Amino acid sequence: MTVLRDVEAEIQRLAHAEGWVVGTIASELGVHHDVVERVLDAEHAVVKERPPRASKLDRYKPFVLRVLEKHPRLRATRIFHMLRKRGYRGSAKTVRRYVATVRPRRAAEAYLVCERLPGEQAQIDWGKVGTLAVPGGVRVLWVFLMTLPYSRYRYAELVLDLGVETLRRSLRRAVCFFGGTPREWLFDNTKAVVIERFGEAKHLQRDLLELAAALHVMPRLCRPRRPTDKGGVERGIRDLKEAHFAGRTIQSIEQGNRELLEFIQEVVCERKHPTQPTLTVAEVWEEERTKLLPLPVHFPSTDLVTPVSVDKTASVRLATNRYSVPARYAGRTLTLVADDATVRVLDGTTEVARHARSHGRNQRVEDLAHRSELAVQRRAANAAPVRHHLLAEVTELGILFERWVARGRNVGALTGRTKKLRELYGVDIFREAVREMVAHETHDVGALALLCEQARRRRNQPVPLPLPLPAHVVDGDVQTHDLAGYDPAGSEAP
Repeated sequence: MTVLRDVEAEIQRLAHAEGWVVGTIASELGVHHDVVERVLDAEHAVVKERPPRASKLDRYKPFVLRVLEKHPRLRATRIFHMLRKRGYRGSAKTVRRYVATVRPRRAAEAYLVCERLPGEQAQIDWGKVGTLAVPGGVRVLWVFLMTLPYSRYRYAELVLDLGVETLRRSLRRAVCFFGGTPREWLFDNTKAVVIERFGEAKHLQRDLLELAAALHVMPRLCRPRRPTDKGGVERGIRDLKEAHFAGRTIQSIEQGNRELLEFIQEVVCERKHPTQPTLTVAEVWEEERTKLLPLPVHFPSTDLVTPVSVDKTASVRLATNRYSVPARYAGRTLTLVADDATVRVLDGTTEVARHARSHGRNQRVEDLAHRSELAVQRRAANAAPVRHHLLAEVTELGILFERWVARGRNVGALTGRTKKLRELYGVDIFREAVREMVAHETHDVGALALLCEQARRRRNQPVPLPLPLPAHVVDGDVQTHDLAGYDPAGSEAP
């Protein structure tokens, strides 16, 4: 019979402290007298130590200890494979159990809590927050975050890549948002910041150093694999993911950035400051903003400037997209200048092409004038297909073409109807309707026509009426005349 531990304790107390006999204790506690005797005899029982069993691993244990001494974090499965090559025939489970008992334990590290001075430092990092549907596919969506450790105030924006040009533009928008800059920027060891690092020796990106010098800021790197060096921005990234982006769908960069700034102003600024609980983040930020360095009058350019070759189709390449240039530049090397919104192509100082930048994948952005020039040069070549003309004006149409193909629709017929809508309503209304249609994840051309009409009414523009002219009618300007000249000569009004 098994009894509870408190019953065993009571049996021992009654026997030794009160001097009760076995039968009395059994009657009092309602247990069998054999139970009372077993509990009392267990006090004097001698536990026999079982001699250790021999193991197939015994002769290899010194080798395991030597390996762990040199490589404390080496996985037990890797050690098992090393032992197999040396003749071990036991199981991997035995190796894992032994390694778990002898692996050197890293001494617990103590951390010193450091509070930054006002305007001393800004911590910068990125975090992946989802994906964004773009023409031609899907792109990873990142959030750029700059946090001021003293006040916990922050600036955040969504970006589609982690290149040094994107970083420079984000840094510029961040310091303009703050109205000044701290004296130090603390970065992680990402390629957008550091080209190469070995120990304390480091080689930072030249473009980043140029921007930092113009702002009188010292860029600094945290230690590799030490997130505690910039714990403020790490917590900020986690806070944005959990408190803002969780359960949220981002339809566009512009919409996402508006919601981010609203979250900062309405939620972050109203929080109690962690080290000054009588004040809010906004109140501490008002103190810190006076300690920031003033911004320069003239910012260095944050545009991407790079030489680019013009291919045989009279196009230049940026990321995965191609942008048209006049056909006469085919085979030459020009200069590409790009920011978030615009792509320009220069021949020396002369601008030869300008396009709205596409953030899609594998898109072809064309200027119809460039293709018209090419068609004149090559009389045997047909004019560019209608589909390419439409895509050159409204890149979002590529998503509708993909939906039509996926659903087995007659793409040729739908393209003709789409072209008529473009001609009737104009490119501005047509582009607005296409973007709204893409956002609603529909693909019907009738719905596109309805959206065009709704956009026309919102703009209060006249009803579009097609006016087909016979082939013999020549288009030309009509000279106006004074109607009085048509009156009979010499006639006078009565």
